[in-house]
Amino acid sequence: MQQALASPPPPAAPSAETAVRDAFRAALAGFRRDEGPVLVMGHNDADGLSAAAIFVRALRAAGWAAEPRILGRGENPWSAEMAAELAGARLGGIVATDLGTRPGAIKAGTPTVVVDHHVPTGTPDGATTLISGHGFDPIPTSSLLAYWCAGAVAEADSLLWLAALGLIGDMAEKAGFAEMEAARRYGVTALRDAVTLLNAPRRSASGDAGPALALLLKADGPKEITSGQHAETAALRTAREEVKAELEAAKKVGPKVRNGVALVRFHSPCQIHPLVAQAWRGRLKDNIVMAANTGYRPGWVHFAVRSARDVDLIGFLAEHAPPGADENYGSGHAQATGGALRPGDWNHFIEGLGFGPDQQVQA
Repeated sequence: MQQALASPPPPAAPSAETAVRDAFRAALAGFRRDEGPVLVMGHNDADGLSAAAIFVRALRAAGWAAEPRILGRGENPWSAEMAAELAGARLGGIVATDLGTRPGAIKAGTPTVVVDHHVPTGTPDGATTLISGHGFDPIPTSSLLAYWCAGAVAEADSLLWLAALGLIGDMAEKAGFAEMEAARRYGVTALRDAVTLLNAPRRSASGDAGPALALLLKADGPKEITSGQHAETAALRTAREEVKAELEAAKKVGPKVRNGVALVRFHSPCQIHPLVAQAWRGRLKDNIVMAANTGYRPGWVHFAVRSARDVDLIGFLAEHAPPGADENYGSGHAQATGGALRPGDWNHFIEGLGFGPDQQVQA
């Protein structure tokens, strides 16, 4: 009797790192090196800055012309304003990292890669490749995704510390990534101190993250960021002291609680609303905490939402979205989100949550 042959085992699924690296290599093949530089667009926090620096440094090492563009307060890569800014630019491609995921093309006809780890709010179209970490467990930060991508074009080990900055900055230090363990050779305290400094400029009244990016593009490790050997570090320290003073003042504002939502409203030119929300999160464990800042950007109310409860905060905001909510509202993470609303929409939103006229703002 003929013996049945066992079927060969199915091929192993590629690791997250391999899948990301292969996707970036394939996308880069569609870039047009002779038409202009690659524009690397990034968010202005430690994760976004580190991701942008990784891409710029890796691409330049591989012989590409690459230029960074860090987006500040109120800027969005899919906005009409950004489309106007890029209309006349000759670009070989675009890499947008840590800026969310939305429908549409950043610059029509330009090959683009979107590298992000937030909850997607739409699928990009046009000549766009999406590399999202949202479906992985644990979810890699944008800087870690960038580090994996960098391995497709250059030797990336020297950029490991940059990925670690993003992991720490986005609270993924203890998520179990091997890269974080490997980066401990740089000194965990030095990495954490560098993250604190790098985050300070974008939270300051000026919002200028330029000095932070400049350091990340030339430093060889976190101690070079904090040592003071570069002039940009002084600007980071000044911003840190400004933010510290504003935060201490805002922490003295008591919350108003309605229907399980604790609202802390204050007026500051600094981006401290996420810090205020996080500070109250542990003290008001049974509530959704919302820190609202009426002074961050003229004509807008910016707010951050956090909770110690196991609740989908993006879903919560979607459920209570006012009619005028747009791309500035309700993106980020399920446990760390927020947004920005015009005064009329804010008043509608806050009334729907059960708050009275004392928490509304003048249009």
